[in-house]
Parts: sequence; structure tokens; C-alpha cells
Amino acid sequence: MSVIKIKNKLLKLKIKFKMKKIFNITLVLFAALFIFSCRNDDAVPEDVHEHDEIGKVVLKLTDKANPSDVQTVNVISGVADAHLHLEQGKTYITELDFQIKHEDHYDSSEEIEEEKDQHFITYSPANADITVIRGSNDIVRTDNQKLGLRTEWTVNSTQATGKMNIKLIHLPVSVNQNYPSVTNQLGQTQGGETDVDITVDAH
Repeated sequence: MSVIKIKNKLLKLKIKFKMKKIFNITLVLFAALFIFSCRNDDAVPEDVHEHDEIGKVVLKLTDKANPSDVQTVNVISGVADAHLHLEQGKTYITELDFQIKHEDHYDSSEEIEEEKDQHFITYSPANADITVIRGSNDIVRTDNQKLGLRTEWTVNSTQATGKMNIKLIHLPVSVNQNYPSVTNQLGQTQGGETDVDITVDAH
């Protein structure tokens, strides 16, 4: 066999070996990427918040001047079982209780307080002049904004069509407890998702 033929044969073997090596490396890289992708998918935690869907809101109002005068409205799946009886000139201490459904009953959710920095509550009266102040015993977020679970409502005036809208916002980008003013803390948010949006007749 001539020297040229031997060189050609060796060259072909060398090229074949390199191609096989490149193929094997490519195969290993694809396998590694596939495994990494699968692990990343598995590592994504379940959205616990989604599972803890709030099904009931209990709104409790107590006449500040007469603690024995207590009103409670239960809102289940957005439907209230009663309306609030508000008297002009009175101030009411209000409390919100967000509850999660477990089979045939509801339990109070501790998630709102435990994850206070991820939540914020806003109020919006319609056809009623109601001043809202966030209570001294309200939950305070780490940004010094009060959550809005415990408030005081002062009824300046109301009509037969008076209503109060209450929203629980999850993961707002920014919050402002002093909207529209320090003396009327209805609250305002930017961004986030609405976890709860209820409207209760208040007159």
C-alpha cells in the first residue's frame, strides 16, 4: 500500500473520529438541557395562594357609642345576606374576616395577616358620604401602611341606594392608605390582582 493511500485512510479515520466525538458531545448537551428543563419544571412551587381562595367575607360593624349594637353581614361568593343599617352622624368600628371554604364549612384565613405585605384593602362608598379611618389596632405593613382589616366608618350622609365596595388586592406594586386624604383613608393601589371584590348595601 502506498504512503499516500495510508495517509488518506488515516485522514478519513481521523475525520470520522472527530465527527463521532462531536455527535457524542452534542448528544450529551441535549440530554443535559432536557434534564435541566425537567428539573426546573418540577422546581416551580404550586401557587398556594390560588388554592386558598377566599369564599366568604364577614363584615362586622359595632356602634362606637353603643357597643351592644352590632351588625354582621356575610358575603358568600359575592352575595351579601343582609344590608348595613347606617345612621347619619354615627361612627362604626368595622372588622373584616376573610374565610376559606373547607368542604362544608368556612375557616378564617390567617394568610392575610401573615402575608400582610402582599395584601391591601381599599374602600369605595357610592351614594353615601362615609369617612373611613384605619384603626389604631389595624395590621401595619412593613412600609408603615395599614392593611385595612380594622377601620372606623363615620356616616356623614347616606341614601337609600348607598353602597360600600371593598376590595382585597394581592401583590400591589404600591399602596397609599391616605387616599384621598389623611382624614379619609379609603386607600389606593397601583398594580396587583383583585382577590376579593364585594359590594354591600349601606343605608
